This record gives sequence, C-alpha cells and structure tokens, in this order.
Amino acid sequence: MGNSAKYNKILDALQELMGSRDVQTISVSDIAHTAGIGKGSIYYYFPSKDAIVESLVERNYKQPIETAKSLARQTDIPPFTRMAMIFQACRQSSSHFLNRNISESPHSIQEKAYIHQKYVSHMISELKPALTEIIRQAAERGELHFDNPSALAEIVLIVLTVKLDNTLAPSTLDEIEDTLQGLVSLLEKGTENPAGSLNFLCSL
Repeated sequence: MGNSAKYNKILDALQELMGSRDVQTISVSDIAHTAGIGKGSIYYYFPSKDAIVESLVERNYKQPIETAKSLARQTDIPPFTRMAMIFQACRQSSSHFLNRNISESPHSIQEKAYIHQKYVSHMISELKPALTEIIRQAAERGELHFDNPSALAEIVLIVLTVKLDNTLAPSTLDEIEDTLQGLVSLLEKGTENPAGSLNFLCSL
C-alpha cells in the first residue's frame, strides 16, 4: 500500500465514523481501528486528530478549489459568471459533505459548527487568491470598480461561507436572503455597478 493510499484510508475511516458519531467522541485509536492500521502509523501522517479533520475538509473541497483556480485563468468567460460558478460549486460540495458525514445527534449543531469553522478557514485561504484575480480582471475590463480586489474577495467569501452553509450562525431563509441582498446592495454601490447586476449571489 502506497503512502497516498494509507493517507486516504485514514481520512476514509474518520469520514465513516463521523456518519454515526460526534467527532469529539472519536479518538485516534478509533480511527486507526476503523482504518485497519496501527495507531502509530497515523502519527506518521498527522500530528493530531484535529489535523485529520482539517485534511478531510481539504479533500472534500479539492475539486471546487481546483475549479476556482482554473476559472481564474479563463478570461474568455465573463468575471461575474466565473464567480457564480465558483460559489455554486462550493455550495454544493459543502451541503453534500455536511449532510452525508455529520451524524444526527443532540450535539449535531455543535458538530456542524466545528466542521464549518474548518471549512470557512480553508475556503477563504484557498479561494481568496483566485477570487482576487477574477475581481482584478473585472476591474481591468471596466466591469467592476474597486481599488482593493483582495479585500473585496475576502469580504464576499466571509459572508458567503458563513451564511450559505447556515451552521455557524443558523438563520431562517428570509434572514439569509436579507443578508445576501444587503451584501449585493453594498457591493453594487461600492463597485459602481448598476442595481441588480450582482443578484446572482442571492440566487445561490
């Protein structure tokens, strides 16, 4: 078994256990037993259980992040269309991951919040460069007016990752729509875009 295969087997084991148990109750020994490997082998790949959780989140979002980086280079596609494609891919991956891998228990809200924190941190750090580049390209084309693409990318990602997954600060659908509409309105005014031009964010 190659190193990559064993690495993924550890992540598979944690993913399997999370389907029926709270992550806080899962030990490194449990993961090793489910993976069918020695506990010591796990520490060769991961310094802690928390690191295994982070790696599982990273693996789940690998495809949408690769999509984002690819879209950042596809200047033949309108910038706002590329943004919408990135956000939709991440939204779908997040919903699938949380619904499939988080056990239903009295602690499920805390469980999802814990996983969501890992998701937010990973997505912002990984997607920010690609989204910044798309915003910069939009500014060069005169489609968006903002002198700090990096700051704008971070603001958008923070709001979207928190509100669209709705686990860190649970809200009703109406409250989510109000927040996103407020973000859209601020972005349109701040970037000198016509009203309604960024409504694709609300459609997510």
